[in-house]
Amino acid sequence: MEPSDAENICLCRICPSYVECGEPTAFCLGTNPSKCINAEAGCLCLGCPLWVKKAFRHVYFCTRGAEIAQ
Repeated sequence: MEPSDAENICLCRICPSYVECGEPTAFCLGTNPSKCINAEAGCLCLGCPLWVKKAFRHVYFCTRGAEIAQ
């Protein structure tokens, strides 16, 4: 899956924890946590099409890092 495709189905922008600061979303596919999001205010990962498609086990990628990092 290309990063641009992932961005199109990503739920990060409507997540309660998300903070807009110009970073790309799809934190689950990245390598590092967000530099802007500091608080875990709720998580949509379990309902995200990317989470299901990739069979991920973890959540809060924005604050804890990508699946592979966890």
